[in-house]
Amino acid sequence: MNFEGLDPGLAEYAPAMHSALDPVLDAHLNPSLLQNVELDPEGVALEALPVQESVHIMEGVYSELHSVVAEVGVPVSVSHFDLHEEMLWVGSHGGHATSFFGPALERYSSFQVNGSDDIRQIQSLENGILFLTKNNLKYMARGGLIIFDYLLDENEDMHSLLLTDSSTLLVGGLQNHILEIDLNTVQETQKYAVETPGVTIMRQTNRFFFCGHTSGKVSLRDLRTFKVEHEFDAFSGSLSDFDVHGNLLAACGFSSRLTGLACDRFLKVYDLRMMRAITPLQVHVDPAFLRFIPTYTSRLAIISQSGQCQFCEPTGLANPADIFHVNPVGPLLMTFDVSASKQALAFGDSEGCVHLWTDSPEPSFNPYSRETEFALPCLVDSLPPLDWSQDLLPLSLIPVPLTTDTLLSDWPAANSAPAPRRAPPVDAEILRTMKKVGFIGYAPNPRTKLRNQIPYRLKESDSEFDSFSQVTESPVGREEEPHLHMVSKKYRKVTIKYSKLGLEDFDFKHYNKTLFAGLEPHIPNAYCNCMIQVLYFLEPVRCLIQNHLCQKEFCLACELGFLFHMLDLSRGDPCQGSNFLRAFRTIPEASALGLILADSDEASGKGNLARLIQRWNRFILTQLHQDMQELEVPQAYRGAGGSSFCSSGDSVIGQLFSCEMENCSLCRCGSETVRASSTLLFTLSYPDDKIGKNYDFAQVLKRSICLDQNTQAWCDNCEKYQPTIQTRNIRHLPDILVINCEVNSSKEADFWRMQAEVAFKIAVKKHGGEISKNKEFALADWKELGSPEGVLVCPSIEELKNVWLPFSIRMKMTKNKGLDVCNWTDGDEMQWGPARAEEEHGVYVYDLMATVVHILDSRTGGSLVAHIKVGETYHQRKEGVTHQQWYLFNDFLIEPIDKHEAVQFDMNWKVPAILYYVKRNLNSRYNLNIKNPIEASVLLAEASLARKQRKTHTTFIPLMLNEMPQIGDLVGLDAEFVTLNEEEAELRSDGTKSTIKPSQMSVARITCVRGQGPNEGIPFIDDYISTQEQVVDYLTQYSGIKPGDLDAKISSKHLTTLKSTYLKLRFLIDIGVKFVGHGLQKDFRVINLMVWQGSFKSLLVRVGPSGYTLCLQRMGNNSPLP
Repeated sequence: MNFEGLDPGLAEYAPAMHSALDPVLDAHLNPSLLQNVELDPEGVALEALPVQESVHIMEGVYSELHSVVAEVGVPVSVSHFDLHEEMLWVGSHGGHATSFFGPALERYSSFQVNGSDDIRQIQSLENGILFLTKNNLKYMARGGLIIFDYLLDENEDMHSLLLTDSSTLLVGGLQNHILEIDLNTVQETQKYAVETPGVTIMRQTNRFFFCGHTSGKVSLRDLRTFKVEHEFDAFSGSLSDFDVHGNLLAACGFSSRLTGLACDRFLKVYDLRMMRAITPLQVHVDPAFLRFIPTYTSRLAIISQSGQCQFCEPTGLANPADIFHVNPVGPLLMTFDVSASKQALAFGDSEGCVHLWTDSPEPSFNPYSRETEFALPCLVDSLPPLDWSQDLLPLSLIPVPLTTDTLLSDWPAANSAPAPRRAPPVDAEILRTMKKVGFIGYAPNPRTKLRNQIPYRLKESDSEFDSFSQVTESPVGREEEPHLHMVSKKYRKVTIKYSKLGLEDFDFKHYNKTLFAGLEPHIPNAYCNCMIQVLYFLEPVRCLIQNHLCQKEFCLACELGFLFHMLDLSRGDPCQGSNFLRAFRTIPEASALGLILADSDEASGKGNLARLIQRWNRFILTQLHQDMQELEVPQAYRGAGGSSFCSSGDSVIGQLFSCEMENCSLCRCGSETVRASSTLLFTLSYPDDKIGKNYDFAQVLKRSICLDQNTQAWCDNCEKYQPTIQTRNIRHLPDILVINCEVNSSKEADFWRMQAEVAFKIAVKKHGGEISKNKEFALADWKELGSPEGVLVCPSIEELKNVWLPFSIRMKMTKNKGLDVCNWTDGDEMQWGPARAEEEHGVYVYDLMATVVHILDSRTGGSLVAHIKVGETYHQRKEGVTHQQWYLFNDFLIEPIDKHEAVQFDMNWKVPAILYYVKRNLNSRYNLNIKNPIEASVLLAEASLARKQRKTHTTFIPLMLNEMPQIGDLVGLDAEFVTLNEEEAELRSDGTKSTIKPSQMSVARITCVRGQGPNEGIPFIDDYISTQEQVVDYLTQYSGIKPGDLDAKISSKHLTTLKSTYLKLRFLIDIGVKFVGHGLQKDFRVINLMVWQGSFKSLLVRVGPSGYTLCLQRMGNNSPLP
């Protein structure tokens, strides 16, 4: 409402009218109105004020039903009937909001919205109420809790708001623009300029936005573009109020006179069909408010500030007999509203009173209102008495207040320890009667125990290794995951907390403050993330894989190269290996080896991750070795064949990892057979030690490499299987030594634990009293970790605990085909000098580069993390510094660590799985240049996979050689997706939805449009992506993809492989084109592409009544793109 031209005295109120502790009643306040009304200490009425019993409500005729005091002496600034519940909301000039329930106007809630400004408009939503003040928009629950508080610019002067849909709000005021605010993100999404400033009233129909200006004009604006379509110059002075119903618009206001502004008694009425004024309607009151009340006819209710109300038809004559009077306590009516059911009218006056007029004795505010929630009564007094004499009385019936203090039943951490239950020993009778067939024993059941019942005995000595019983008996530290009380937080399994915005508001920087890229864990079979990071940080492997490109659709080497390219481009943002894992799932050998986990097994932790990752390690090296042996490389995919890595018919994976061996088999008849072979990794073989003998890691490694064993084998001389002695000798050592630890039972775990204890005692004895018991390292200053060259720093006790693994080992080939292996320390380096000079004599030093460990978790099966020593070249590219540093990689959590942490294994929760040792100065042996193998020929025309596709169905024109895009060219991009796995969510107790696992999407169609040239606007890519995976939802209503469109047997579309289309987009990104489209950030994420933010521009799609409108604009001058 506009107050120009009214009494200037209304603009300021005496301080006494705002007094809270000692209310002073105004002289205009009727004393009889406040009889039997109890006031609280703040001067607020506590109950409704009923009208005298003599008032009779006639059906169909509006009469006063109730009056109530909202806030004594403070004028009512706005009133609003709740659109969802039977409630009336009132806002005051003091910034206070009050709600009343039902036609009896029972006080429901009362709270302060703003401490200084008046409330100018109220809008009810499903979950709360919006309050608009001068420069503040506040969303509060009906009980008074703040949902959000959005501060506008302090220079703003807002007067009106309009809810266009459930999540979009328009806010206008005296400035020359209108703001559009998204209620979901609580952010300003658009700012519309208005030609005439001062928008104080806004309405909406299915055709236009209506804006009422202080200048007396009413503008009609387009629903999609907000541009002015029509404008009515209603009054020469100012606009007071207007309303729209059907094809009619009625307005009241002020006209300019010689003495100033005067209230105009002619209502301006406009026909929206012809967009012109019809005969003005003369009324008998000074109109300040008006509303259409379309019950039986399109009646208008015209209200004056003095309390007079007149009903009339907008196209007829006003009848003085249709006037009734509202009796305000104050001199003026300040606000007026009509309920959604049209059965109730609400008036607010300048003394803080609210008057309810209805046309029936029992009105309802809404046609279909939901039930209102009320505060529950106190239940403490109604609890039944408890009889302490009952032995079976549950003490949980006694209400106890919540507390964050330590409970009396909590044990201190120092007095508690894990007590796993060991399996009971096998019955002696079973062992006595058992017969062995091979390695399986059979025995009759002695029937000494009940079926499916096994008693357990707890003993202090029962500390047997059990990866699924690491739950502490002490309730100390009741956290979200109490079973991981001994595990450092950075080693625990990390999960993504999804919100309504998905991943957009998840703070990955909290988990990774480096510039290296993590990997997201929510994709199926993402347990291999740690091994992908290990391969990436092997510099020769990274360069080799990125130089490889072949025609094979599901080539793991190609997909791993694409993923490495994303990790190179990322500046700390996590990547996801969805395309690599998709190709991984299609390899038959991976399924045969049990490497592909079902979603249920992965979530429940049924798979043994330690064994799984070791099998995966062997599989990936073998598969990469096979993929890199491809000799036929077509012209369009040239790259790997011409690389300096490859020699004819050989694989660089073999050069890096392969170890040539000589296997000798000696039969007891004296026949000896020698065969040459090679292996890509070794598996540790542990000695049978029950007395605690000290073994160096080098001894166990030598035993595992040069393995001697007795086994049954075929003898050609004897022509039958005979017991043979098999020995293995090394011909050539690999550049990268890969070791599977095979700690799969308590026996191997006890061996590691025992050797670590022995090594700790030896180290303490060696250093004597020089060990510092309280030595700590500042990991925040991780650049200074380590000691200068040639200086030995005495380690602390904490650094020596649980350490058996050396950082370096020295290996030497002897003349009699033997192998010498020993641990190599910094002291040996100083004594013997650099190991480089000794390589001429067959001596090599291997440095530990990575360890992959299994973090035990009895509930989920645990997780896998990696300690990786990141080299100088990676730091130089990412951070511009030259040094080496150990890091912990736990999916998207990356954190620098001390080097001793990489070799410390507490077998209670941290078990080693895979070790990577690298020859010193390995990078100098290989050419580490990367040449992009993707050429422009990938954009040329290609055949479709679909058998039924015809040329007449072609929806695009491929690029010619003279049309190849250049750097800076515009390309319009759109992508459509299908759903492979539905979203997993749960409902919380408060009714909100929590996303556990997002839906897995797969790209189904990609379209690229020329942005310049003679064929501007014509697509040059329109590929449908063939998929072999099961699609659960084609999202046809959004994507247009139908079942069968992605099937090569029945599809009539231009069908290609994902790899083929991926190469096209990679080429466009690499040459530096600029993409224009909608939601491109999400599209690139699902397609698995890393694109710089400045290389694309996502534009808004606005949805209107006539459908979708997409306006693409040029990057430079905002000219329209066809």
